[in-house]
Amino acid sequence: MYRVYFLSKGEKTMIGNSIVTPLQALWSRFQVSVVEKRSDLHTFWLHQDNLPDFVRESPVAMRYLDLLGPLCWDQLPERNLVRNWGQPTIANAAFLAACLIKQEEGRDSMGDLLLYLKEHPALIWLLGFPLSHSSQPPFGFDPSASLPTERHMARLLRQTPNSAIQYLLASSVQLLFQEFAKQGIPIDPCISLDTKHILAWVKENNPKAYIENRFNKTQQPKGDPDCKLGCKRKHNKRPAPIAPPGTPTTNPVPADTFHVGEFYWGYGSGIVVVKVQDKGELVLAEMTQSFDHSDLSYFFPLMAKTEQILGFKPRCGTFDAAFDAWYVYEYFHREQDPQAFAAVPFSEKGGYKTKGRKFDPQGLPLCTAGLSMPLLFTFTDRTSCLIEHERGKYGCPLFFPQPTGQACPVHHQHATKKKMGCTAMMPTSIGARLRYTLDRDSQLYKNLYRQRTAVERINSQACHLGIERPHLRNGHAIANLNTLIYTLINLHMFQRLRQPPLSPK
Repeated sequence: MYRVYFLSKGEKTMIGNSIVTPLQALWSRFQVSVVEKRSDLHTFWLHQDNLPDFVRESPVAMRYLDLLGPLCWDQLPERNLVRNWGQPTIANAAFLAACLIKQEEGRDSMGDLLLYLKEHPALIWLLGFPLSHSSQPPFGFDPSASLPTERHMARLLRQTPNSAIQYLLASSVQLLFQEFAKQGIPIDPCISLDTKHILAWVKENNPKAYIENRFNKTQQPKGDPDCKLGCKRKHNKRPAPIAPPGTPTTNPVPADTFHVGEFYWGYGSGIVVVKVQDKGELVLAEMTQSFDHSDLSYFFPLMAKTEQILGFKPRCGTFDAAFDAWYVYEYFHREQDPQAFAAVPFSEKGGYKTKGRKFDPQGLPLCTAGLSMPLLFTFTDRTSCLIEHERGKYGCPLFFPQPTGQACPVHHQHATKKKMGCTAMMPTSIGARLRYTLDRDSQLYKNLYRQRTAVERINSQACHLGIERPHLRNGHAIANLNTLIYTLINLHMFQRLRQPPLSPK
C-alpha cells in the first residue's frame, strides 16, 4: 500500500515507504515568525523614551506617531488573533494604522502601501506588524517577510467590521472635544449634514467606453457587485440656439418637460459636521450607502449617531434643499427655544411657493380667501414619505362641517355645491407648518445657513484624500475607507490645535 506525503519544496523522500511522518517538513512549511510583544501606538506616543533608537531616528516614523498616536489604540475592538494555521495574524491596530498612512501618502493600492512600508522599516516596527527576525543589521528583522501580501491586505479591508473603524472616528471626536475644553474653545451648537457622491471603479462610469444601456439599473456592472445607479443632480435642458433656415420647427418639445440628469454607478457618503470658530471643522458622524438611496435616508441614522456621540440632541441644523422635509423641521423644533430650528431652503415641492400656505393661530391652514380650513379627518400615511406619519385633510369652511350658504369672497372655481370648495392635504405635524412659516429672510436664518459651508470644506478635504474615485470594487471596503478618511481629517484638525501660535514679528 502506497502512502502519499505533501512535502515542502526542496525535500526528498522515498515514495512507497512509510519511514517517518514528515512532521518536520510540515513545521518548516508553516513556521511561525517570532512575534515580539510591543506596546500600542498610544502608549508609545505617551512614552516615547521606550522606543528603540532606529525608530526615534526615523523622521517618517516620528511624524506618523505624532499624527496617529493620540487615538486610543489600546481600546480598539480586536478580531480573533488565535489561528491554527501556524501563521501570525495581523492585528486591527496595525492594519488600520497602515491604511491611514496609505490615505495620507496618497497611495492608490495596497501594493504601493507595502512598498512604502518596506522603504521605512521603522514604521513596520512602530505599527505592530509581526516581525520575522533576522540576524542582519540594522533592524534585526526582515521588512519584506514581516509584511503580509497585497492580496491579504485587500482582504482585510473588505472583512474588517466597520464598527472597529467607527470606534477610531469616535475616538478622534472625543480627542478634539477634550482639546477644546483644555484650550477654552467654544463649540458651535449648529450641525451641518450633506452627502457626497462616490464613483464606482467600473467601465460604466467611463464616458469614453462604449456600453449599450449604460444606465440600465437592472444591468449590474461586473466590476462591482455592490454599486447602484443613482442621480447626482437633475436639471432642465437648456434651450437650443436659434435654428438656422431650413431646420424643421414642427412638433417642438418644451424645455421644462425635458429633464437631463447626471447619473453614476456608485455610492454615497453622508456626514455630520460641526464648525469651530477660527479653528476649522470636524466630522461627528458618517455613513455610506449605495447611490440608489435618497439624501433624506441619511437623516435619522446620522442624527442617532450624532446624539450618541454628543450625549444630547443638537440645537440647530443647516441643510441644502434636498432635506426640505417636515420631519427635519420637527426634529429641531423646541417650544421653549424659538432660535432652535433647521435652516433649509424651500424646494417648492408640489408646486407650492415659499409662502404658498398660511396658517391661523391654532395651526389650521388658510384657504385662498384667508379662511381657516377645518380638519375633516386624519389617516396614517405609509406611502408618500420615508417614515410612517399622520396626515390630515382640511376642507372649505363654507361647506364643512355644515354648508353656510355664503359665497366665496374670492369666487374660487371650486366653491360650488358639486365640488364642495377647495381642500388641503398635509401632515398634522408641526414640522409641516414650520416648513412654510419659517422666515428665510431674517438675519438669524441667514447667519445660520452660512455655516453650511463647513460641510463643503470637509468634502473638499475628503476629495483631496481620494474619496470620490476609490480604486476598490466592494461596498464594504469603500465604507471602511470612507470612515478612515474622515478620521484622518479629524486628526489633521487635532494637529493644528496643538501647534503653537505664531509669534508676532
